[in-house]
Amino acid sequence: MTEQHSSALAGRERIRPDRPEWAAGDIPPHRRPLPLITRDALTVPTARPTHDRLAALDEQRHVGTWSPEVARLRERGAAIRRETLPDLEKCLRQLTGNVERNGGVVHRAATPADARAVIERIARENGVRLAVKSKSMATEEIHLNSHLTAHGIEVVETDLGEYIVQLADERPSHIVAPALHKSRQDVADLFGQLAGDEVSGDPDELAAFARTRLRADFKAAGMGISGVNFAAADTGTLAIVTNEGNADMVTSQPRIHVAVMTVEKVIPRFADLGVLIPLLCDAATKQRVSVYQTLVNGPRQEGETDGPEQLHLVILDNGRTKALGTPQEEVLACIRCGNCQIACPVYRTVGGGHPYSAVYGGPIGAVLSPLLGEPGKDSDLPFLSSLCGACYDACPVKIPIPDLLVNLRAEHERARPDARTARAGWRAWSLAWRTGTGFRATLAAARLAGRLLPERLLARLPGPGRGWAGGRALPPLREAGAFRRWFHGRDRRQG
Repeated sequence: MTEQHSSALAGRERIRPDRPEWAAGDIPPHRRPLPLITRDALTVPTARPTHDRLAALDEQRHVGTWSPEVARLRERGAAIRRETLPDLEKCLRQLTGNVERNGGVVHRAATPADARAVIERIARENGVRLAVKSKSMATEEIHLNSHLTAHGIEVVETDLGEYIVQLADERPSHIVAPALHKSRQDVADLFGQLAGDEVSGDPDELAAFARTRLRADFKAAGMGISGVNFAAADTGTLAIVTNEGNADMVTSQPRIHVAVMTVEKVIPRFADLGVLIPLLCDAATKQRVSVYQTLVNGPRQEGETDGPEQLHLVILDNGRTKALGTPQEEVLACIRCGNCQIACPVYRTVGGGHPYSAVYGGPIGAVLSPLLGEPGKDSDLPFLSSLCGACYDACPVKIPIPDLLVNLRAEHERARPDARTARAGWRAWSLAWRTGTGFRATLAAARLAGRLLPERLLARLPGPGRGWAGGRALPPLREAGAFRRWFHGRDRRQG
């Protein structure tokens, strides 16, 4: 079949992106300081509605509580996810051997650039001009869409949420629900710009609009690109979990299927899917099981009626194996359910994942992102957390996210150029507040400064303090110690 231009993206030139720079599909190479981004995020019109939707989900799902049945799955799932870590390479070799035995081709990619180059080469060698994709955070991590588009290959997201954010030129704001930050009216307005005509905000009509446009692309595309939820080492089976059925189309209709997974997605046994898929579905969407589970066991064989002619599996590292043998290896147990994001009060307050300015937002992103790519990149993300522990309670595989955040904070502070100055400042503060006299003297000095100096000047702290104060609202110093005085006066009155 001769490939055509995408039907789903026709009219995209009419869309006027309405989002901050830090929410763009391509992350700016030099992002602004995190406190300034989060300050701006609180003023974005979608922040409050997104917070309210996430808070409602948190309450409706009773995030962090588990039924006895799921609690048992949680214990078993946590053990399974850590079983491969002591010898991950052995498991990956076993997976590779079985995928190749099933007729697939395996490509190992150390970096995002390596993975992009492999997929571009496969597309070029096979004359691919149009590719359809199912949901994949690994392809977000390697920035695949923009790379292939720059090389003349159209890429269409077929998951409804991913299709919405692709049209809006945004990144997914949640691991499972990419367009969670958008209302129905936002989507209707977006589709209306695409169509050049008014589109109803009725959910069924919005889904029908997307389905009609995507259907032709499934048939016309020469390549289907998918992620991988789990890869069974003992059989070479790739498991993809969805609710829309688009992964079935992506993996069966085009001539070529390219599956992209990160190294930690390998699991020991096919039988482990009986634990991990229900556990993932409960944590991600509170379903007993998702609508579709696509199990890929190789390309189409003789006598089979559907499936691709070629299957390629790209296995990405991107710094993950460096975490093995360290406390941070716990993050490699993650099953990408997004539950910790919904549970996190900071993630909810800033309106989703965009203000993190990384592919992965929320608590899991604050732990995983600093481990990926260039050393030092995203190392400040662990500070975007209250350390309340809700993320641990919400994690279906019991990753100690708060502990990992504290570890990464310590690493960030040790690597700072002014680390010695900062430590000296903290030591001085510790000595001052070690005694009641020092504590009271500090409060008195703060009150005096608050009365004598203008607030605008006080907000511009000198030296390293200026970076800390940027994006933060300081309390009125003239009131320093007011609560303490009220509390002690209350005790005296009651006594």
